[in-house]
Order: sequence, then C-alpha cells, then structure tokens
Amino acid sequence: MYIFLNYLKIKVIKNNTSSHLIRIREQLIELTTPKIMGILNLTDNSFYDGGKYNSIKSAILQTKKMIDEGAFFIDIGVASSKPGSNIISPKDEIKILAPYLKHILKEFPNTFFSIDTYNSQVAKMSLDLGVSMINDISGGDIDPKMYSVVSAYMVPYLMMHMKGMPKTMQNRPIYGDIVSEVIYSFSNKIEKARSSGINDILIDPGFGFAKNINHNFNLLNNLSLLNSLKCPIVVGVSRKSMIYKTLGCNPKQALNGTSVLNTLCLDRGAKILRVHDVKEAKECISLWTMLH
Repeated sequence: MYIFLNYLKIKVIKNNTSSHLIRIREQLIELTTPKIMGILNLTDNSFYDGGKYNSIKSAILQTKKMIDEGAFFIDIGVASSKPGSNIISPKDEIKILAPYLKHILKEFPNTFFSIDTYNSQVAKMSLDLGVSMINDISGGDIDPKMYSVVSAYMVPYLMMHMKGMPKTMQNRPIYGDIVSEVIYSFSNKIEKARSSGINDILIDPGFGFAKNINHNFNLLNNLSLLNSLKCPIVVGVSRKSMIYKTLGCNPKQALNGTSVLNTLCLDRGAKILRVHDVKEAKECISLWTMLH
C-alpha cells in the first residue's frame, strides 16, 4: 500500500492545494478547526429522519436550530440514498426541492448551503438560486455532466466514494484492499475534476456506501491515509449501521456511538463532520480542539 501511496503523492499532491482551505463565494474558508455540516433531509425515505422536515416551516425551523447549534454548512437533500433506494429523476427532484430552497435561501442568506444531488440539472437549478456547494454521492458517475456544471459556477465540489448504485450497492460489496481502492478511485476523479476546471474539491470516503461493517472500520482506522490526496476530508458516520449494528441497537439509539466515531475521525484528519445532531458534534470538536 505504501508504495502505491507514494505514487499517488507524485500524481495528486503536485497540485497546489491545501486540505485546510476551500473557497466559497470569493471567501477563503479555513478548516484548521474542523467544521460541521448539518443534514437537512427533505425525503420521506431517509433511514433516520425521513418525513420529519417535509414541510417548509419544519425545514426552516430545523435549519435555524442547526445554525444556532454551530453548523457552518447545511446540506439539503431530497433523494434518499440508503441501501435499496432507486435513483430519482432530475424532474422529480427539482419539483420537490425548488419550493423549499427558495424559502430557505431567503430566510438564511448568509449561510453556506450544500445540495446533496447526483443530477447536474438539479445542481444547476440550485446554484442559480444561490447555493454554495454541491455534494455528489456518485462523484460524477451517475451524471457525467456534473463536473462541467460545477466548474462553470466555480463552487466547491464534494465527491463521495461509492461502488455501483444505491439500489444494489450493499449486495456483497467486494474489495481487495479497500483503502487503496478508495484512494485510487479518488485520485482518478480528482484529476478528472481538476482537468474540468474544478478547483475546490472535498472528499467523503462514503461510510456505508457499498461497504460492509469490516470495510467501514478498516477505512475509518486508515482514514489518515486519505490526507495524501490533499483535499479536505468530509465524514458522514452519523447514526449509520456501522454503529447501530455493531452495538445491537437502532439509529435512534446511535448518537453516543456517533460521537465516539466522529472524534476518531477528527483524530485521523477529518475537516468536516456531516451530522444529524449538530450540538453533540460541536462538543466533539470543542473537546478535541483542546488537545490540539
């Protein structure tokens, strides 16, 4: 693996980038102190909070709550990507998302919003309305036009690692060396994204996406190796099955486990925690920062 990683350093790190800075709205955002990305699910089919925020009023109240508790980014998503989910069409996604987005952006004009989408048409619509970032679970695999849209708007692009599609991704996922394969996949996509004109790239290893519990913990244990790619690492372990299946509980009982794994991710170089529970994540960062 280490020979392989040395190769990646030559291939990827030669770019003049930093895992501590991203540019948003002509501002340089410093990530030396990790930030929080609050999750706002607008789907009825989310594994944890589906249906809780499916009115504009409840979505605005939850957004305000997360901002007040310390969220720096808010990630808005319409399409469920839990195992077994079907791909949503751009038309259906826009129909749900647009009314929410217009109200939320008007209510919180100074907040950095990310849109969780794999459809380039949805990304374009959202960017036209004023969102600050695109979060693509497929890293451009589902819609190859995504790179050109993100490049045209000069916004940060969060690419996640996933093999296959949500519908079938958990059907016996197989890896030789998962850490090397994830890094290799990212190195290729980062190179392609930069060639397309995308300057600010963040990476999410995709815990729970085409990965079993052993894959997830192996990846978490070696998360620091992803720093070789010189892109800020975003992690989303919040209330996921790697926690509740290991502990023999359910997503509603997985908050303590989430805090433990978030802290371990911070120790291994994570710069942004993508979470349902902002207050607890903020406490993790505050305590972790005291030791660093």
